[in-house]
Amino acid sequence: MPKEKILITVKTYPSLSAKYDELVCTAGFREDGSWVRIYPVQFRKRKYSQQCSKYQWIEIELVKNTGDFRKESYRPVSHDAEITIVGEIKPDGDDWRERRKVVLNKVYFNLKELIAEAKNNKIGTSLAVFKPSEIVGLEIKQVDREWSKEKLDRLNQLNLFESSDGEGRFEVVKKLPYKFSYKLKDNEGTVSTMMIEDWEIGQLYWNSLRRHQGDEEKACEDVRKKYIDDFARTKDLHLFLGTTKLHHNTAPNPFVIIGTFHPKPTTQTSLF
Repeated sequence: MPKEKILITVKTYPSLSAKYDELVCTAGFREDGSWVRIYPVQFRKRKYSQQCSKYQWIEIELVKNTGDFRKESYRPVSHDAEITIVGEIKPDGDDWRERRKVVLNKVYFNLKELIAEAKNNKIGTSLAVFKPSEIVGLEIKQVDREWSKEKLDRLNQLNLFESSDGEGRFEVVKKLPYKFSYKLKDNEGTVSTMMIEDWEIGQLYWNSLRRHQGDEEKACEDVRKKYIDDFARTKDLHLFLGTTKLHHNTAPNPFVIIGTFHPKPTTQTSLF
């Protein structure tokens, strides 16, 4: 089976699966510019050499994920399928010229149009690059602080927390105690609130919490500064959007934000 070459642009914050334990949804672009979603991947159980970063080119054997009807959804041929890092697109200065050539070939500006494509069985778009006309704000809401006890108990029963090398216990990632969402407008002025599930926003929160000696209010303020004062006000912000399998055909807006693309603008413009 030939390997596929993919530029990784999306890694979501880990979630728990009663079947596969801790998983990350990864997505990126093939060389022809088409999107591919790779799920499931147990990134933190892999060797460091296979824990690829964003904007690295990887090669991996993939097969269509028959358990997921979304057209872009594929899975590794096996859980231990080798991931080979074969290249990287560096930032190339602040405007990310080379990254733009891959990422910005097809950009949506209208959410109604994008959602209609998602719900059209002949098109079924479930991954997209979206350019908001305005970022209205960042909503921060408290959520449950711990993973479901039922799910944790189930994983313990299946010994899914054992380390991949059989030595010691694998510590599951901490659950984020807050939900972060962008409130934004599209090119018709339609206002939407969309949850951000990017790995980076979770790491930003935990790093800030440590820096502020456990002060959650200050940690949340750091997140707000990064995503509003920096990304929204000074960067040419685009959003990587993905549908959730559960809500793809049922929710009025099935998309969530699974990543940000935030180079400096080639011409100075403001989203505010």
